[in-house]
Amino acid sequence: MSSARPIWALVPVKRTTHAKQRLAAVLSPTERAALALAMAEDVLAALAATASLNGIAVVTEDPAAQRLASMFGARVITTAAGDGYTAAVAGGTGALLRDGAAAVLVLPADVPLATGTEIGSVIASHDDAPAFTIVPSRDLGGSNCILRSPPESVPLSFGPDSYRRHLAAARAAGIAPRVVHAPGIACDLDTPDDVDDFLAMNAATRSADMLAGLNWTHRRGRHERQKDTDNGRSQARSQHGAVAVGSREPLSLQRRR
Repeated sequence: MSSARPIWALVPVKRTTHAKQRLAAVLSPTERAALALAMAEDVLAALAATASLNGIAVVTEDPAAQRLASMFGARVITTAAGDGYTAAVAGGTGALLRDGAAAVLVLPADVPLATGTEIGSVIASHDDAPAFTIVPSRDLGGSNCILRSPPESVPLSFGPDSYRRHLAAARAAGIAPRVVHAPGIACDLDTPDDVDDFLAMNAATRSADMLAGLNWTHRRGRHERQKDTDNGRSQARSQHGAVAVGSREPLSLQRRR
């Protein structure tokens, strides 16, 4: 894609107090908030290293995330920041479009393995407008990066199975979608299994350092052992109940007594 017209990156960041609920079995709310900021820092560092971008914007109402954005010279947008991911993307895109952005690249704040090289390859793969480029998540269910030109050329709706829905939306808009597979961008951290896989890659990131400092591997193992113990107790109770019911005399014999 030609860089003659402005290309902006847009990163929605929800309130860190509500971040990463699916990690609650292992991490406390304070720890999850700190991890969310560490991942956002990794993402912003990757975007800052992408020469083909004209600017970075962060959609958030979280004070800590706003301070982090300022550290990277990113623009802070609050429009629809607290109304969910899809609404935040729409609000941020509209603000950038009004200020002259020709293309907007949407990247989530929880892909700490993303690199400037990968982001640059997404931009390089993007056709001249109208165009739509997408990077799917590892399971081909989510949309982990979307680049649109013009910025509102294809309606977006994130959530389960958004990758396939976005491909269909691009085609419905008369645009042939371009798919780019980028392993780092595809790796978002939502579940404990995601974190395990991420740490197994031994990547030099702020997020990995924080998880190591939180002793994730030990705490995760302890949680799994406790879960196995609880499951064993539950199965034992179920088996005991089945034996007790099965050992009862037939109702006809009980009535004879």
